[in-house]
Amino acid sequence: DFCHIPVSIIKRSAGRSAVAAAAYRSGTKLTNEWDGMTHDYTRKGGIVHAEIMLPAHAPPEFADRSILWNSVEQIEKARDSQLAREIEAALPRELSGEQQLALVRAYVKDNFVDKGMCADFAIHDKGTGNPHVHIMLTLRPLKENGQWGAKCRKAYDLDENGQRIPDGKGGWKNHREDTTDWNDKGNVEIWRAAWAAYTNRALESAGRPERIDHRSYKRQGIDKIPSVHLGPAASQMEKRGIRTDKGEVNRQIAADNKLLKEIKARITRLYRWSKAETEKPQTQQSSLTALWEAQQQLDAPRTRTGKIRALQESAALFSFLQANGIQSMQQLHEKIADMNIRYYDLRGKIVKAE
Repeated sequence: DFCHIPVSIIKRSAGRSAVAAAAYRSGTKLTNEWDGMTHDYTRKGGIVHAEIMLPAHAPPEFADRSILWNSVEQIEKARDSQLAREIEAALPRELSGEQQLALVRAYVKDNFVDKGMCADFAIHDKGTGNPHVHIMLTLRPLKENGQWGAKCRKAYDLDENGQRIPDGKGGWKNHREDTTDWNDKGNVEIWRAAWAAYTNRALESAGRPERIDHRSYKRQGIDKIPSVHLGPAASQMEKRGIRTDKGEVNRQIAADNKLLKEIKARITRLYRWSKAETEKPQTQQSSLTALWEAQQQLDAPRTRTGKIRALQESAALFSFLQANGIQSMQQLHEKIADMNIRYYDLRGKIVKAE
């Protein structure tokens, strides 16, 4: 199945704080020393596990959630500062709670903590069939002495001889560059692929046949419209037999997917059949007689119902040939090939619309 793994930045310019986010994710009460606001989420349910994982050179006191995120808030002085990165991922329901926790720990350690980031993760599961994990990550590197390092540094522009270039104002042309590669755009794809790999390994170790794929349905080559995420409220209502708007959309999508699958299967069968017929000697495909005979040989029905259906399909085929002016197998093959192309064009429009 396709898994959606959103990656986002917690930033002050959006009115957010790292302390508030950490309190909500962990279901705890924390006070943000930067603005003096207290965030109490101790009554929030569904928090299965919350844990902080630190790189070896991080100050031991960062194991305290309040100290860690208040330290982040204090080091960021600007009102539009980026405070933390957050990754959210669905956990396989096929795994036990212990197996889910082991999966998250291994993933977080290998992909983030070992790279120097401090990680604060929380597993949520309200019993509504949607277990998931929130992973908050620090953005600044930690120096070996445990102090926060700079996110970026000034780098001078150099000419072809490796010399600094004057800016005409008594200084040198320069630009800012990140001190780490954590913000590289390619990382999102790497982290998503890693989550799929770690999850599939955990499922395999548990003896489960299910597998996930971080790529979209389109990139996987699957002709399927992604369904709408119901969320806990709609999921509970649907379980009680109450039909919701989101549920209705998903039912329509499921019906559309079934129809699309049937259409695609029929086009594929026709395409392969017509292609095989066009490759036969020319004398066998010069008229509709050969086409009709070949069609009659396809899965000749034995039951009365099957024969009636075959007669209906033959009538439909005859109408199709007449309407499109098809006089040979070659013309039919070209027409079906065009239908195949238009099918994929339509699929793209449907997915975009959904």
